Amino acid sequence: QVQLVESGGGLVQAGGSLRLSCAASGRTFRLYYMGWFRQAPGKEREFVAVISPSGGNTYYADSVKGQFTISRDNAKNTVYLQMNSLKLEDTAVYYCAAGTGWTRTDFRSWGQGTQVTISS
Repeated sequence: QVQLVESGGGLVQAGGSLRLSCAASGRTFRLYYMGWFRQAPGKEREFVAVISPSGGNTYYADSVKGQFTISRDNAKNTVYLQMNSLKLEDTAVYYCAAGTGWTRTDFRSWGQGTQVTISS
């Protein structure tokens, strides 16, 4: 099982940008699909983006398509989420996860989350 630690969250004004990072332990990071999910207060955790083990394929939730970019550096065991043009509704705790496939049920290892707060 891989251990995941997110960082990069914080408070930013609407329209601003943030880049989240998720550092993974172990030598098998390159074998995992990596995903970002988020949970806003009072809401269910929702899918944001996922990237294939090689980084060659990505998939986004419609709500963030064209706004967020997921990427990974397998040499650094790290996955990133670049978030641009942030909106109030992007406020949430953001979690990274490691999995064996594209679907949510494939993700078994989770980080502790990092808070992203967008102010007006």
